[in-house]
Amino acid sequence: MAVSAHAPLSIWAVSDGRAGIENQVLGLAEAVARLTPAEVTVKRLAYKPLFDRWPNALRLWPDAMLAENSDRLEPPWPDLMIAAGRASLPFSTRMKRRSGGRTFVVQVQDPRTQLDAFDLVVPPRHDGLEGANVFPITGSPNRIAPERLAQAKAAFASRLEPLPSPRTAVLIGGASKAYVFSRDRADALAAEIAEAVAQAGGSVMVTFSRRTPAEVRAAMTARLGGVPGWIWDGEGENPYFAFLAAADHILVTEDSTNMATEAGATGKPVHVLSLEGGSAKFDALHAELEQRGVSRRFDGRLTTWTYPALNETEAAAREILRRMGR
Repeated sequence: MAVSAHAPLSIWAVSDGRAGIENQVLGLAEAVARLTPAEVTVKRLAYKPLFDRWPNALRLWPDAMLAENSDRLEPPWPDLMIAAGRASLPFSTRMKRRSGGRTFVVQVQDPRTQLDAFDLVVPPRHDGLEGANVFPITGSPNRIAPERLAQAKAAFASRLEPLPSPRTAVLIGGASKAYVFSRDRADALAAEIAEAVAQAGGSVMVTFSRRTPAEVRAAMTARLGGVPGWIWDGEGENPYFAFLAAADHILVTEDSTNMATEAGATGKPVHVLSLEGGSAKFDALHAELEQRGVSRRFDGRLTTWTYPALNETEAAAREILRRMGR
């Protein structure tokens, strides 16, 4: 598909609106927009309760199944649609036909369906997906960019600048199909982190994910509350990007592809906090990050090293434009 090199691209970033999914499509759309003039529109899909858990094979009339508060995917069709997540598939698999070939369709993650419905699929390399229209990357696309980090750091400067260095961002995930996150493990991790920061003489910047169990959040907050720093309580604007920008070290639990990839996109030392459990795919991801010099297992010390920051999102954006003939 050839697109005029002069007219701005119209881009839809389509997901179910969950932060971890939306950030992937929006991050990739923003990366494209940094390379060429473009207008990005966020589309959040929600199904009526009756159809919310239906298998996609039965979502034969997806437009009629959407909830009233859902965005609609209707003409005029975009030049580029970037989608991710199960909710998007009934639309992304039909978009080439609906748009009469106008729209270049990109699916992030493994769609677990026939790949010929898409112009390009951008899965994490550890999924092992292959094909002529597959462009695998390390981890997942994200919204990390120097400009975004600088803006976030400036927005929270009054809270961050007084914190003693080295500053350690602590990104805490949660339990999942692959990992168990117990109260005992939370206590142990918090104690190790507190000791490492005490030895370094710095501070912590702690943020929890929506998946963090309440008992884990409570245990780590209680133990790290006596350490100089800032534990975000979930109220007000999220300082996540500001924490990444201000950090000298980043500690991240091993359960999240997004958090590990976002940390690696900063170019700062990424210390991986081990949990109970695991899977072959996550093992492959962390092996890849270690091989690239991005991360190391946290050993109780805030050691420093350097590596080329992950730039996978821009690499995928350039591949999209190349295939579009832009």
